[in-house]
Amino acid sequence: MSQQQEPPKIEFPCDYPIKVIGDAEADLRTRVIEIMRDHADVVYEERITERMSREGRFLAVTITIVATGQPQLENIFTDLKATGIVKMVL
Repeated sequence: MSQQQEPPKIEFPCDYPIKVIGDAEADLRTRVIEIMRDHADVVYEERITERMSREGRFLAVTITIVATGQPQLENIFTDLKATGIVKMVL
């Protein structure tokens, strides 16, 4: 008999990194930052990293925000996916 483990509970507020992968030719970084600023109080430049894929087709932008709750995170994910240039949100 296997016991199902519940996923760990996140205690808000907390630092929460969000990694966004999208098309490199699109202005992904600017659009991701705009969306984060719509939902988070402050987005610090020093908490943003980016990495280009080996072939240069995709860009990964990671922004660490102070998350205030699950609804905030769900709204961020929804808005990021709605851009049309975001391929994946982690």
